[in-house]
Amino acid sequence: MLHRTFGETGIDVTAVGLGTWNIGNQWGDIDDATAFGTIRSAFDSGVTLFDTAENYGIPGGNSEERLGVALSGIRHRVTVVSKTGNWGRRIGRLIPREYPDTIRVCVHASLHRLKTDWLDVILCHEGEIEDPSVYLEGFEILLKEGRIRAYGISTNNLDVLKRFHVNGSCSVVQVDYSLLNRKAEEDFLPYCQENHIGVMVRGPLAKGLLSGRYDKSTKFTDSIRTAWHADPNAQAKFEADIERVEKLKAVAKPGQEMVQMALRYVISHPAVSVVIPGAKSSEQAVMNAAAGSEVLSDDLVEKLRGLT
Repeated sequence: MLHRTFGETGIDVTAVGLGTWNIGNQWGDIDDATAFGTIRSAFDSGVTLFDTAENYGIPGGNSEERLGVALSGIRHRVTVVSKTGNWGRRIGRLIPREYPDTIRVCVHASLHRLKTDWLDVILCHEGEIEDPSVYLEGFEILLKEGRIRAYGISTNNLDVLKRFHVNGSCSVVQVDYSLLNRKAEEDFLPYCQENHIGVMVRGPLAKGLLSGRYDKSTKFTDSIRTAWHADPNAQAKFEADIERVEKLKAVAKPGQEMVQMALRYVISHPAVSVVIPGAKSSEQAVMNAAAGSEVLSDDLVEKLRGLT
């Protein structure tokens, strides 16, 4: 497994981490044993960074709780990243983030669910926030308390990132980036390089499409991907993405080979510290982790860009 330094945090991270949104039942029900096995299989395969969020899971917080149990006995050997800002959104009762102490209390709740005394990184989960000052103040309090080691934001919006980094305080950013969504390559990733911001990549497999296992007739029923069939425009985009994936099959076979190629494409970008694909089984976790052993050649990177 390749290792990188996480921006200027001083934290060593593996090139491939594990995102735990998938283990919280929003992507289809899985039991505790499967969730725990997925996390430990990732760790046994060399993964040392685990990403979660306060609102992930059904019920809310389930992903954090499962991750906390699974990391029992090895917490000191891994990097844990969580996010705050969306608690209650799915039920229409979003907690107002008006005061720095609200941020502090919400993060303390995450620490409780994760069964840990500290987070390595906490991220603001409001990706379109206009004024991030309440988060910046709250995160600074948590730094002084020793409850976090670094902080940042999850956003795809460069202007939002710049506002969050106004005082040079943003250490880490999480951004959606994949072979099907290369927008970050234009200005976002270069800005992160110039400002030494550690980059976490979410969505590297485009919610599973880059496995190459699906076609235009596929109908998803989980609570996340049903949106792809919500209306004619959404369905048309889904079918267009499937057509782009079909072109990639000329380079890699569907399944493990294609998944690993997609993940390696992302970690081949010099701005990227770590990619955090999700998994719902030990087999998927092991397959994803194996992608972290190497990056792609420059020639293959350019070939893939030409296909997408």
